[in-house]
Amino acid sequence: MPRQHPRRQHSPRRLPRRRLAARWVLPVALALLLPTACTGGGDGDGGPAATPSADVPGDIVVASGRDVTGKNGVRQRLIDAWNARQEKAGSDYRARLVELPGNADEQRSQLLGALQSGSAAYDVVNLDVTWVPEFAAAHLISPLPASLLDEDVITPVASTARWDGEVYAAPFNSDVGLLYYRRDHLRQAGVQHTDLGGDVDWKRLRTLIETLNDHKPAGYEKGWTTQLAAYEGRTVNAVEAFASAVPGGTLTDEDGRYDATVEELTQGIAELRRRTEAPYILPDAVHSDEAASLGDFAAGRTTFLRQWPYAYPTLSHTFPGDRLGVTALPGRAVLGGQNLAVTSASQRSGKAAELIRYLTGKESERCLLDAGFAATRTSAYVDDTVRCAVATAAPSPAPTGEGADTMPRDAAGRPAYARHTLLPALRQAVHRPRTPLYGAFTQTFTTQLGALFTDSAPGDAELAQRLDAALREVLPD
Repeated sequence: MPRQHPRRQHSPRRLPRRRLAARWVLPVALALLLPTACTGGGDGDGGPAATPSADVPGDIVVASGRDVTGKNGVRQRLIDAWNARQEKAGSDYRARLVELPGNADEQRSQLLGALQSGSAAYDVVNLDVTWVPEFAAAHLISPLPASLLDEDVITPVASTARWDGEVYAAPFNSDVGLLYYRRDHLRQAGVQHTDLGGDVDWKRLRTLIETLNDHKPAGYEKGWTTQLAAYEGRTVNAVEAFASAVPGGTLTDEDGRYDATVEELTQGIAELRRRTEAPYILPDAVHSDEAASLGDFAAGRTTFLRQWPYAYPTLSHTFPGDRLGVTALPGRAVLGGQNLAVTSASQRSGKAAELIRYLTGKESERCLLDAGFAATRTSAYVDDTVRCAVATAAPSPAPTGEGADTMPRDAAGRPAYARHTLLPALRQAVHRPRTPLYGAFTQTFTTQLGALFTDSAPGDAELAQRLDAALREVLPD
């Protein structure tokens, strides 16, 4: 049964999806002009580029953020393997990986500035899953064959690659929030059952933290930490709290229009407040990003950590043996990850799509899983006949490439937690709002919720009213 929103009864009739999609082009295009106007970029108008009649031989340039699997990481090795195939076949095409500097927000700005100018510098872009609607609505990326999203791709992951009825990307590596914990801390506090499995909820977590507070391990300060600094990490944590408090709540509908009520926002804010109460959370979490929270957990300041799958190899190296545990995040966890798309200005769009098909195929996804990423295909987790023939060397947990692989693995060589913890978490994960105006949404969401972490925090209902008004300003409803 669809959710009822009494406040929406005055809304105009629903527009067909194709007509509605056209409404996004103007605001998105105007937003894209800003970086160019400020930086003296190219003279493109941000519209769709002419599609070349035939691919031009040369390098297929893949723009991506940093590979968290370290020096000569698995992404580069997969590209090297594809290049070797091209050379063997006598092809005139080679792929070249370009890693963009800066954080995710800075990378997004770089890609927007380059693509809206009509530049053909990049043929393939590795987009955060939240960026796909924005880039698709602005005609910066081209539709891809629907066959890239076959039934092997995990269902919630596959939906991140679609917009307005078209497939605009192929899921490359996924992501989902997980709960890491210190088994040795729990033993030191007198907890008998230190394997939390998948049945821990926030009530149980708070009870464990109260026990730890009464029997503090060496170096321990507070129960858990996460990423609440004023960036995307705060949005992710808040969406997880909101989705847990309001089952089925999404903040936007399938067309990207604002679709929440003040009552729902109030429930979500109350849940976020409970999760971040002083007796339970490390105070530094309010200023922490992924690296800072990971460092606090590794230093023993907390027993529990909300973090992404990429941390598993590093933490396994830091806490060998049975000192480290990982399980599903209590409540709902947010889906993350990156998707590969072909730029509209690419002169090698056909060959670029062929490269994407290889990089997101079954064997490649198994390579990504073995290296520490969350694979996007079910077969990588459950089919022992699917093996990685490329990234045979175990990745290093250190960015310098130093150190041996100490990640626990199952009999088939996968990360030990992959099949029974990571795969179910991906299947049950929730999306952040899907809208071409996601940048405006997350900035507003993060800014407004910042008041919750001040000394004079407003009440839940008051903050919900403020948030509702602010979101109506930046999102259509």
